Amino acid sequence: LQRMLSIAVEVDKSPNCSSCKIANVIFPFILNIPLRSQREAFLNTMGSHLLRCKLLELLFQHSCDIPTTLPLSLAKILYFLSHSSVVLQYQDETATWQRWDEMLHYLSLLLMSYQNVILAFPLAEHLRSSLIDRMDLIIQKAKPKLQDSDDISHLDVQLNVEDLIRRMQQVLGQPFPQQIMEKLCMLR
Repeated sequence: LQRMLSIAVEVDKSPNCSSCKIANVIFPFILNIPLRSQREAFLNTMGSHLLRCKLLELLFQHSCDIPTTLPLSLAKILYFLSHSSVVLQYQDETATWQRWDEMLHYLSLLLMSYQNVILAFPLAEHLRSSLIDRMDLIIQKAKPKLQDSDDISHLDVQLNVEDLIRRMQQVLGQPFPQQIMEKLCMLR
């Protein structure tokens, strides 16, 4: 399935468009996967970073009280950091800190996938372009075009992380479990 999804994104003239369409079809099924381990296995094994970005973007948009209209960018990921609630509400048997842990895991996964789409090794840095155009861009050694909303400062990151910590303290109290602290450090 993962290979077929990757091919479906790649063969389209506009991988960005096809990944949006595929993500919109798959997203309701992600919401209905009952176990975290199954959701993580599906997302972690996804062959297309672009498709994974789109799915995680939909997941976080779904968890925000006020969705944003920003394009997928570092600023949007920071918005998700500040405005997302626990991603999947129906898991009554799961401890609250584990729900936050899952959300932080998905934020890290989104950030890593986005970096692969935009900044990573030469074949990945033009993932938003078609396969034919991508080869031309690589031959020309063209740098990927960053968006204005990819220009964030260390202060932006620090303020958003502090806001997240305040929200988590209200829900979880102190001290945070070790897994939460590790994921917060990794996100910073």
